[in-house]
Amino acid sequence: MTGSAMGIGLACAEAFAKAGYITVLADIKEPRSQIESLVAQGYKAVFYGCDVSNTRTVKEMIEWIAATYGHLDAALNNAGIQTPQRPMAEITDDEFDRTVAVDLKGVWNCMRYEILQMLRQGGGAIVNTSSQGGVTGFPGQAAYIACKHAVIGLTRTAAIDYAAKHIRINAVCPGVIRTPMAEELMSRNPQLEAELVRDIPAGRLGKPEEIANAVLWLCGPQASFVDGHALLVDGAFSIH
Repeated sequence: MTGSAMGIGLACAEAFAKAGYITVLADIKEPRSQIESLVAQGYKAVFYGCDVSNTRTVKEMIEWIAATYGHLDAALNNAGIQTPQRPMAEITDDEFDRTVAVDLKGVWNCMRYEILQMLRQGGGAIVNTSSQGGVTGFPGQAAYIACKHAVIGLTRTAAIDYAAKHIRINAVCPGVIRTPMAEELMSRNPQLEAELVRDIPAGRLGKPEEIANAVLWLCGPQASFVDGHALLVDGAFSIH
């Protein structure tokens, strides 16, 4: 599970570990205390340092997983970054390229080697993290939103390519979730939470655990005929 050091990725890793999976938390930085807590409770969780924008590093990670555990049943491609919020024409080349490298190429890199491993073992399930912004627009985040739209297109196309090979590929599209990143933004702007909630018909921010539950379902046998789907988990924001 990439991008698992905090927020949605960490919640997903914890949910999978507690559901009985041997869970590999992949990120640039290690959530040491959280992994130690899971292990102390008897769950199986390990850390693998990985920059998803680096193709060689991703290949090595998937090879290590296969060599260590023999198979890869489920994968979550969640690592992502955001550009500073500003109009599209003011985003620099470096900011755009870095966002694409992590948010789109990172998903591409991971999917490629996950799929190759799943082909060898006869199947598996992949979930890519898009966003409610993958089906809508959002001011000041052109590079990020473009990548999240592209993740859905990549998910749908790959799902068609590999459905007959017993590899299901879906996307989850979180709304505004109460993550450490969101908390930091709201701490700098006391009015921000109220402004965000105002536009969410459910009347509140989402919880990381609610995204984790959706991802766990998408990877499980209950979703065995769900393939190529972009699942919105956003409190009805996108349809209001």
